[in-house]
Amino acid sequence: MVNIALFGTSADPPTTGHQQIIIWLSQNFDYVAVWASDNPFKSHQTPLEHRETMLRLLIEEISPPATNVALHPELSSPKTLITVERARQKWPSAEFTLTIGSDLVTQLPRWYCVQKLLQEVKLLVIPRPGYAVKEEDIELLRSLGARVASAPLFAPAVSSTQVRKCAQKEALTPPIQAYIHREQLYACREAN
Repeated sequence: MVNIALFGTSADPPTTGHQQIIIWLSQNFDYVAVWASDNPFKSHQTPLEHRETMLRLLIEEISPPATNVALHPELSSPKTLITVERARQKWPSAEFTLTIGSDLVTQLPRWYCVQKLLQEVKLLVIPRPGYAVKEEDIELLRSLGARVASAPLFAPAVSSTQVRKCAQKEALTPPIQAYIHREQLYACREAN
């Protein structure tokens, strides 16, 4: 059975932290499906098509190339259960692991049809600086049916939010900086 990591992200914009997560997933799963999505709990500054393009640039820049990683915009939905249903149609015999940042652990119980979602996937939590996971939050997820694990990966202390606030420009790869500059995205339009 193929073990597929599902990694959807707001990618507003995607950072070197996203890239490190994708690389780690590519080393630990048979395949990694990546997409940009609108999170109904967030407001997004940049249209989805720009975020998809930036994610594509981020994936293309991985060196050596991760041949088991691909962008799948057709999976994108604000409702993760719909994303998983689309993935199941594409890969009917695969086992899926939904990858989320630790910042989403307390939000997850409010997701659309969360119990049905958690029956369909394993859950992998990526630790993020500033978002410690409490045992009671994990226990709540388990009570909802989650098969949850924490990745032994520590994402760098970079944040898309900080990038949008004109800080942490070092969190962007040069092709993404150039794309942001060319498309005049975000408040900071100059590329390094």
